[in-house]
Amino acid sequence: MKNILEIKNLTKYYGKTLAVKDLSLELHAGEIFGFIGPNGAGKSTTIRSIMNLINKTKGEVYFLGETLTKDNLTLKKQIGYLPSEVFLYEDLTVKEMLDYHESFYKKNLSKRRKELVKRLKLDESKKIEDLSLGNQKKLGIVLAFMHEPKLLILDEPTSGLDPIMQQVFYDLLQEEKEKGTTIFYSTHILSEISKICDRVGIIKEGNLLKVESIKELQSKNLTNVTITSNEIEKITKELNVEVETLDEKTIKFKNTLDSNNLIKILSKYEIEKLLIEEPTLEDIFLHYYK
Repeated sequence: MKNILEIKNLTKYYGKTLAVKDLSLELHAGEIFGFIGPNGAGKSTTIRSIMNLINKTKGEVYFLGETLTKDNLTLKKQIGYLPSEVFLYEDLTVKEMLDYHESFYKKNLSKRRKELVKRLKLDESKKIEDLSLGNQKKLGIVLAFMHEPKLLILDEPTSGLDPIMQQVFYDLLQEEKEKGTTIFYSTHILSEISKICDRVGIIKEGNLLKVESIKELQSKNLTNVTITSNEIEKITKELNVEVETLDEKTIKFKNTLDSNNLIKILSKYEIEKLLIEEPTLEDIFLHYYK
């Protein structure tokens, strides 16, 4: 499988504060890669380092087999970038901003631009300073997509979009994927990842904890278990797991034991009720953030 983007040992310090540590990652051609973590985990720092908007403390970034530097305009023109917060020239109209962006490219972008503006219901006559947060985000999406890049880097792309526009955006992503575009999708919204991504990288406190396909994550041996018993204290002690106490006889916990081993332990005790449930993808992610 061809790699489009390679990040090798990316490290970033802000003064003495470590933001990202030795992060290495490969993105394949035509995949939607979810980059997930809570706010402050290092997602935006990683993206800004890739885009050379901030200086890396250490590490290299390769795009299409070449080192991606801030001066390599040929490579940069093949990337579409949507920051988490869109800051543009407020005294321009939407049309003037799009015209300005279009002027950087030799190819004719008018057809794709018109299509995106129409689908996202964007008014080109409005001044940027008069746009709502949602319309600013829609303009950012058009700017990122209109030159038909090989790589899209999207940082919290749906913030500010209403549910209808979110669905339009997801449709656009799927169409880009079918065209072979590689998409790096950073978010803290867990439900988005299960909806659109092929693989996911989980980042916590600047460390990349795991990279797996969505299918692999969902097949993990993790279950939600609820037990009701008069011997709940003894059971809790033997299981030696972090539990949520629902009442004096009932506990709930995330189980990583094989089901047979769990049943073997519980068979020693009088059990009133036992419920074993498949976890949601959100449960699996939250398991890594404990």
